[in-house]
Amino acid sequence: MSNKKQVAVSFLGTVLDSGFGQGRWQKWRPNVAMNQRQDFHLDRMELFYAEKYRELADHVKADIQQVSPHTAVNLVPMELENPWDFSEVYTKLHDWAAGYTFDTEEETYLTHITTGTHVAQICLFLLVESRQIPGVLLQTAPPKNQRRSMEDGNVGSYEIIDLDLARYDVLAERLAAVRDDAVRYLKSGISTQNAAFNRMIAEIEQVALNSPSPILLSGPTGAGKSMLARRIFELKKARHLIKGTFVDVNCATLRGDGAASALFGHKKGAFTGAAEKREGYLKTADGGVLFLD
Repeated sequence: MSNKKQVAVSFLGTVLDSGFGQGRWQKWRPNVAMNQRQDFHLDRMELFYAEKYRELADHVKADIQQVSPHTAVNLVPMELENPWDFSEVYTKLHDWAAGYTFDTEEETYLTHITTGTHVAQICLFLLVESRQIPGVLLQTAPPKNQRRSMEDGNVGSYEIIDLDLARYDVLAERLAAVRDDAVRYLKSGISTQNAAFNRMIAEIEQVALNSPSPILLSGPTGAGKSMLARRIFELKKARHLIKGTFVDVNCATLRGDGAASALFGHKKGAFTGAAEKREGYLKTADGGVLFLD
């Protein structure tokens, strides 16, 4: 059995952990309950909280130390303007992890993903998966009959999830299969041993499915740029990344003053010959893919 200290990283549950009266002991409070277990102990908790919930955080800390005197609780300020904003939450948690001194030789880290918003839980998962927070995930759950069970000493269940375990190889294989299917689709089902071509297609697949950025396809006439562009569009459409249409524009036809009108559209009467309002190619392709050939 490991002699390492166990450290939990967790968000204060502003609803789940709430309760100030004596009745709170008949309520399942995840951050308190995990310290009430006889088969599980923590040496330290890093508990994220917002300043407006400081009273609750202090109360939860006191209750944890009442049921588990050997557990140190560090209250970690985590101010989030919008706890449902993925970018903000991930950035704040990433910065905390980057500045935290992890001692994996002496300590084991359990990242609790039961409390906090779903966005916070996802961000914690990603930080553990990428090893920016070393260790495992901790998931806790309440007993079925909460009040009666708490009175009988049943404080719910818990599960430790190790993202490095081999059982996740099946998931990795399925994700790899999805990626391989996308690559085969971009290659139009044509199998080739050309390493440079295969590498190019793999890079296109990675960019096309993970970034909204424009893609530049270069090559001589007849190389298949138009077909590949349409395949990229169809692949993005199939993955629900876009909802618009595919607009193929032959740039050789864009000449003089008509180029701006063709691309951006014009109102009726905007210039001589503009008898009707016209949507430009960019408007037509909005939400989809504009291929400028």
